[in-house]
Amino acid sequence: MDPISFRLGTKNQWGWLVSLLSNDPEWLSAKVKFFLPNIDLGSRNEAPDPTQRVLLQLRELHTQGVATWQAFIHCVCMELEVPLELEVQLLSTWGHGDGFPGPSETGAESPPEPPFHHGIKRPRQSCGSSPRRKQFRRQQLELAKRYLQQLRTLAQQRYGGELPGPGQPLTFHQAYVPPILQWSRATAPFSTQEGAAPGSPRAEDGADLSLQDLFGPRADKGPRVMVLLGKAGMGKTTLTRWLCQKWADGQLDRFQALFLFEFRQLNLLAEALTLPQLLFDLYLRPEEGPDAVLQYLERNAKGVLLIFDGLEEALHPHPRGETAGPEAPGPALALFSGLCRGTLLPGCRVMATSRPGKLPDCLPTEAATVHLWGFDGPRVEEYVGRFFSNQPAREAALAELRANRHLRSMCAAPALCRIACLCLRHLLPDLSPGQSAALLPTVTQNYLQMVLALSPRGYQPAEALRGLGEVALRGLETGKVIFSAGDIPPAMMAFGAALGLLTSFCVCTGPWQQEPGYAFTHLSLQEFLAALHLMASPEVDKDALAHHVTLHSRWLLRTKARLGLWDHLPAFLAGLASSACRPFLRHLAERGEAWVGAKQAAVIQALKKLATRRLTGPKVVELCRCVGETQEPELASLMARSLPCQLPFHNFPLTYADLAALTNVLGHREAPIHLDFEGCPLEPCCPEALAGCGRVESLSFKSRKCGDAFAEALSRSLPTMGSLKKLGLAGSKITARGIYHLVQALPLCPHLEEVSFQDNQLKNQELLSIVKVLPCLPTLRKLDLSHNNVSMATLLGLTEVAVTCRTIRMLQVREADLIILLSPPTETAAELPGSPALRGNAGQKEAQSRSLALRLQKCWLTVRDVEMLIAQLREGPLLEEVDFSGNQLEDEGCRLVAEAAPQLRIAGKLDLSDNGLSVVGLPWVLRAVSTCRDLADLHISLKHKTVVLTFAPEPEEQEGTQERAAFLDSLTLQMSSELPPCSPRIRLTHCGLQAEHLEQLCKALEGSCRLGHLDLSKNALGDQGAAQLVRWLPALGALQSLNLSENHLSLDAVFSLAQCFSAVPWVLQLDISFESQHVVLRGGRRARHLLARSPPPESPAQAQSSGFGQRCVPRSFCLRECRLEALSLTHLCEALETCPGPLEVRLSCVVLGDQSLDTLLGHLPRLPQLSLLQLSQTPLSPRSPFLLAQLLGLCPRAEKVDLRSLHDATLHFKSSEEQKGGRCGFTGCGLSQMHVEPLCELLRKCEDLSQLDLSANQLGDGGLRCLLMCLPQLPISGSLDLSGNSISQEGALCLTETLPSCPRIREAAVNLGAEQSFRIHFSRQEEAGKTLRLRECSFRPEHVPRLAAGLSQAWHLTELTLSRCCLDLQDLTLLLRLLRRPEGLLRLRVEEPWMGRAGVLTLLQVCAQALGNVTEISISESQQQLCLQLKFPRQENPEAVARRLARCDLETHHSLLARQLMETCTWLRQLSLSQVTLCHASCQLLQSFLLPLSELKTFRLASSCVSSEGLAPLASGLSRCRHLEELDLSNNQLGEEASTVLAGALEGKSWLRRLDLSHFPLDDSTLAVLSQGLSHMTCLQSLCLSGDDIGDVGCSRLAKALEAATSLEELGPCRRARETQRWDVSVLMAAGGSEGRHQAGRRKHGIRAWSQHPTYCEGLYLLSHNQIGDAGAQHLAAVLPGLPELRRVDLSANGICPAGGVRLVESLALCKHLEELRLGCNALGDPTALGLARALPPHLRVLHLRSSRLGPEGALSLGRALDGCPNLEEISLAENTLAGQVPHFRRGLPRLRQIDLVSCEIDDQAAKLLAASFMLCPALEEILLSWNLLGDEAAAELAQVLPRMQQLKSVDLEKNRITAYGAWLLAEGLAQGSGIQVIRLWNNHIPPDAAQRLQSQEPRLDFAFFPNERQAPRGT
Repeated sequence: MDPISFRLGTKNQWGWLVSLLSNDPEWLSAKVKFFLPNIDLGSRNEAPDPTQRVLLQLRELHTQGVATWQAFIHCVCMELEVPLELEVQLLSTWGHGDGFPGPSETGAESPPEPPFHHGIKRPRQSCGSSPRRKQFRRQQLELAKRYLQQLRTLAQQRYGGELPGPGQPLTFHQAYVPPILQWSRATAPFSTQEGAAPGSPRAEDGADLSLQDLFGPRADKGPRVMVLLGKAGMGKTTLTRWLCQKWADGQLDRFQALFLFEFRQLNLLAEALTLPQLLFDLYLRPEEGPDAVLQYLERNAKGVLLIFDGLEEALHPHPRGETAGPEAPGPALALFSGLCRGTLLPGCRVMATSRPGKLPDCLPTEAATVHLWGFDGPRVEEYVGRFFSNQPAREAALAELRANRHLRSMCAAPALCRIACLCLRHLLPDLSPGQSAALLPTVTQNYLQMVLALSPRGYQPAEALRGLGEVALRGLETGKVIFSAGDIPPAMMAFGAALGLLTSFCVCTGPWQQEPGYAFTHLSLQEFLAALHLMASPEVDKDALAHHVTLHSRWLLRTKARLGLWDHLPAFLAGLASSACRPFLRHLAERGEAWVGAKQAAVIQALKKLATRRLTGPKVVELCRCVGETQEPELASLMARSLPCQLPFHNFPLTYADLAALTNVLGHREAPIHLDFEGCPLEPCCPEALAGCGRVESLSFKSRKCGDAFAEALSRSLPTMGSLKKLGLAGSKITARGIYHLVQALPLCPHLEEVSFQDNQLKNQELLSIVKVLPCLPTLRKLDLSHNNVSMATLLGLTEVAVTCRTIRMLQVREADLIILLSPPTETAAELPGSPALRGNAGQKEAQSRSLALRLQKCWLTVRDVEMLIAQLREGPLLEEVDFSGNQLEDEGCRLVAEAAPQLRIAGKLDLSDNGLSVVGLPWVLRAVSTCRDLADLHISLKHKTVVLTFAPEPEEQEGTQERAAFLDSLTLQMSSELPPCSPRIRLTHCGLQAEHLEQLCKALEGSCRLGHLDLSKNALGDQGAAQLVRWLPALGALQSLNLSENHLSLDAVFSLAQCFSAVPWVLQLDISFESQHVVLRGGRRARHLLARSPPPESPAQAQSSGFGQRCVPRSFCLRECRLEALSLTHLCEALETCPGPLEVRLSCVVLGDQSLDTLLGHLPRLPQLSLLQLSQTPLSPRSPFLLAQLLGLCPRAEKVDLRSLHDATLHFKSSEEQKGGRCGFTGCGLSQMHVEPLCELLRKCEDLSQLDLSANQLGDGGLRCLLMCLPQLPISGSLDLSGNSISQEGALCLTETLPSCPRIREAAVNLGAEQSFRIHFSRQEEAGKTLRLRECSFRPEHVPRLAAGLSQAWHLTELTLSRCCLDLQDLTLLLRLLRRPEGLLRLRVEEPWMGRAGVLTLLQVCAQALGNVTEISISESQQQLCLQLKFPRQENPEAVARRLARCDLETHHSLLARQLMETCTWLRQLSLSQVTLCHASCQLLQSFLLPLSELKTFRLASSCVSSEGLAPLASGLSRCRHLEELDLSNNQLGEEASTVLAGALEGKSWLRRLDLSHFPLDDSTLAVLSQGLSHMTCLQSLCLSGDDIGDVGCSRLAKALEAATSLEELGPCRRARETQRWDVSVLMAAGGSEGRHQAGRRKHGIRAWSQHPTYCEGLYLLSHNQIGDAGAQHLAAVLPGLPELRRVDLSANGICPAGGVRLVESLALCKHLEELRLGCNALGDPTALGLARALPPHLRVLHLRSSRLGPEGALSLGRALDGCPNLEEISLAENTLAGQVPHFRRGLPRLRQIDLVSCEIDDQAAKLLAASFMLCPALEEILLSWNLLGDEAAAELAQVLPRMQQLKSVDLEKNRITAYGAWLLAEGLAQGSGIQVIRLWNNHIPPDAAQRLQSQEPRLDFAFFPNERQAPRGT
């Protein structure tokens, strides 16, 4: 009996235990190996007796201590079939720590621990004899061999075991399947230029690596340090142990020694180590002679392989720069660094494994990197096949995997594949086919099924599992992955060992310190158990649980020296939040469903928050995994919606599982998405995960790690991605094999538009195979093959394909760039129905319409290559562009291409730049292209290596080209590229041409009869070359321009060119800038814009019908920046004497003296053809004004002399002496009083002087007096301008005194304010009426008598205006008392600020002081003015005198004033009071004043306020005015007494012709009074009741009252005025928002209309802006036929709908004299327009239908009806939805002045018809087209017609879509002599800088918001 059993007193239990374990010795051996990993039991297990072997093993377990023994007993009871009574006795005796004897009691001795090797002292070399040394070496070799054999034996024992049972650890077994290995980009251990052995991969391929590739002979050429990178679960640790097994089996025979270390164990060392300690004390100690073994390893270091597993877990970072020798101890990482750098064991091979992230700095940069990717599909099936030894089970498992794609994707990770196999083995017996998808849908549930599968007999102790999870979580939180026996309770350890969840091993923690260590079989398992604890533990609340749901960006790992241990924890928590895990969690937590559901909801809520954030690529992938684990479609949809449309993934590794998780989420997305993978290490099979992902629109991969295997996997997925439009695979290592698969897949992608294979090192055949598949890709737009290996043969093959493939539109090759652009055919012959002939014609049409752009830049093309290209292109399609720049063609090649150009059908550009063309070859090229009919431009610059030929397309081809071309964006480009199609331009600039080269060049060009523009600028021709060129000019034909700029020309060359200018007929312009060497000769008129289809007519400035006898084109000679002496001017004028006219000469000299000017002026009579002489920017002397003035008398042809600031002089000459009227201007010339008499003396000699401008001089009052004295002798018939001459009040008074002596003065206007204007207008003959306007003259009281005296002498003065001249009440009174004249009328208008405050009584008192009869009085307080019309001499009215005497009451308060007014105003015909306030006294005065006025015909009281007390006197006074013909009471505030006033005003007014009551308070009583009064007004012609809130009932009353008004002419505005609303745009803009700006812009024309009428203007409307509606309109319609004289109707804004509108226009058809019809702002609609079109009034002049809801039908019918109307002057259809159907005319409207089409949705297409219609309206003055949809095409159409419309003044194009190009076209149209004053372009698509540039070139373009108002000249 065993002595231990006697001591224990447990004989029966011990015997039963031995008997039980003897039946299962393998299980016992495995447990002993698990619990005693540090003890070698191999020799003890060799006992022949099995019972004895069991006793030995139990004794070893028993001696390890209480914890080990208790854990072992728990394993026995849990895993073996133990009888119940024995299980109870075993657990009661040994399972709880009771009765277990200590080591002293058992007498067992602890085994001696091996000594910890602190260092090896190397033996000294013996100096003995050679035999002794040889013997020592033999002994040393024997010791080393024995040690190497020990290493192999140890490796076989540790890693060569049999396949573990189902409950054994999962880390390794003999049925091993190697994972996918792949070299990194720059660390391949062999050259890419060398071939690879059969079966081994090449560096550019993505195939898997084998053991031979890692450690074969070829690998010796690479780095000796290798790093294997792989994510957790990819099999890194398993691979290292498999390598150890292979080495032990002799397969890695090139390595004599192999050591495997794990950093997780090395981290436990507390002390520093030396290399011998690392090798011998930690791994395997030699039996003897460790120093000899170390020496052997050092000598044979190349045969030593050291493997370090888990480099990312290394602690104690090694400081940089520290070196350690063999004797120096250090931390483990320092030893690793020494081994890598070669300071320790130099020459040895080092391999390390690590997860992706930042590697330690000690790792050398040249270390080779290998990515470990796990399993692909074949490997998964191989692994499953090996796992299941039973054939039926294997086939069933493989069937489940093939049917369950998701499960197969999870098996890509070897660890998960092992777990899935365990689960399938457990589930298959009870599993129906295909059910695994429901049981194993996620990684988390695989782990759950594994736990269930490994639990013996369904034994699932919840407490033990939770406890094990707590241990796992505590380890993760503290960074602990290795546990001691004390860290894990025995029951939990037994549970973990029974389920195979824990593994054990020997751990060395220091000298003589070895102990067993325990760890979870995999880190992911530890994370899974930790997640179980978090979900099931009641100690973890929901907040703490949500805290663990985080995302760890893998980009951040690049900055972390040591990675964390939380990779999979969030995913496991998400998986446990699935509803499928709830029953398991309820059992584990022993809680109810609500408690578990709350925890799961907390995880889901945390994931939802993460799903709505903007995440980086790594976090997106991690979140996709978590979302997939939850199996929540709602969460997946939320994340899918939150993803951006551009989703980038950059620089982090991605596996098949990552993309599978992403694809799962994208399956819930509706919008398309773009995926971009750049720099990401990708698992070769990962593209298969994208199969069926239908929302990916763009897919891009850029990584050197993508090879053929990747391309093959991608080709299988591409056809399943239905929305894919863009595919990119750049920077990869694909070869012909990968390209083959991709080419097969591309035609299966029906929507591909762009494909990129950049930077893939593709060879010739691969590129050609890609290009040949293009016809099978109908929707492809772009193919990018840049940065590949393209040879010349490949290039020629590509061009051949481009020529023959009808979908290719451009082939661009530039150095490494290779891009092909395609466009689908418009119509294929196969798709056409009908006969074969029809389909054949369609095919020919397609071939003819197709065009190709070919760009072969910097491709090393030679002459031979070009010959082959030309042969290919001769049979090819139309060529839009051919670019051969940057090649090696030289002279011969350029000549060949130029000669072949006419045969190649080039419609665009041919570029031969940078091809080595020389001056010698230049004539060859010119001779070759001189006869080319399609050449439009040839630009050669040898300095800049530029040779570009531009061709114009054929007429049938040009149409298609123009359709494809868009308008040019750049204004500079547009102006520089303005080339007529029939005038080729040849530019030979910077070519170094000299005089000797001209003969060859001219001979080459001599045969060209179409040469239009020749540019020889920037050469070295000199004077000799210029003279030689002048002789050759006639042989070159009629050029349009010749540019000789910057050719070192002198003044002699200028004279030669001037003679050429006079002699050569085609030279019309010679433009020379001497200093800047700008010399250009121009021929005919250049094209105004690119889109002109026909040349515009000649403008008056360009073609004059003159005395020369025929219509001639003017010639222009311009010489600038030149110093001209008298002799030079003589030569120049002599050269110009023979020039035909008309001639314009423009000179700009540095200085021009009096002698030179006199010489120039002296030659002018010898130039009869001269029409203009301009001296710009030329300094002249003060004597020059007199020389120029003398010219007017000496040269009768001089029409205008204008000198400004003594720098700019312009002289215009008449074409015939019969034309009269000269103009003279000397502005800013410093003229003073002393110069007046000499100047006037010279001007007297002129026959007729229509205008004299002496503004901005220094005349002063004295000079003005002297000039006024000379005025009667000066022959001025137009105007005299003396503005800006420092004139004071004395000058103004002097002017009034001069008026009687100058009878031809018609108008004089003086403003002494800030503007300082002084203008006098004359008439050719004496006129009766004169006008004098004095403004801001600041008269003082002493000036008033002198002013009155001067005005009294001016008998012919009929109108006098005094504006703000500082005349107060006393001054004005004095002026009226002193102003007397013999006879005649004088209208006096006085405007002073005090008049707005003085009141009506005061102003009437002033009027009473006049000496003449006052016939008109107008008072306006708002405009602060008083207007009087005086009639001299004063006469009495007998009838008025009798009334005055009869009514005079001396007792009244105002009797004196009333008597004075009665005397002064006895002939008063008009009294107008506007915007005044009438008090009771004022009304009483009016009552007394109005009674005796028998001549009063007009009374206006508008916009005024009358007090309530004054209403009765006012009504009484108006009732006595029986002869009134016009009464205006509009816009007054009369209160409730309005009816009383109106009754008095209308009483007895049978002669009233015009009545204005607009905005008058018309209630029922007032309306009754009005109706009663209207019934008696038989002479009424105009009635205005706008804005009076009249409804249909009131309208009915008025209609009945108007039956008697048979003379009524105006139902609208009277002839005297028009209402203009003032819109405060600044307020609208300040209101903010788009609506305010919209209203402001839409109403700007209101501001312009108001600003053009500065005097007060009121409108008369009948019923506009009321509420009469359809009923009122029908009432009016019944009355209108009875008004035969009706001429004007305005019913705007009255709420009239189609029913009332139709009835109204039917009645208006009977009004034969109707001239104006305004029905705007009513909802009339198309029915009204159609009715109006059927019966249009014959005399209609104005038609306003603004905002009337007209549609296209109504507008078109109305336009047809209006076409040809002879009287129509205004049309307004603004703010109607015409939808492009604008009215257009065929016969035209001869009198139309204004057309308003604002905001009518007019587009470019409609504008073409509209522009043609404008041409048929010769009187058109204003066009309003703002707020429409007009673009550059419309601008082009308008630019063509503008020069032909002579009366047009304004065009409004604001708020359209015109760009800078369209504005430039309009400016070009204006430049053709148009009389337009302004084109408004505010708020178009024109940048501010372009607008400023355009406006500087053409000031009539207005881009501002507020209009640029321009004042018309006075007197016009």
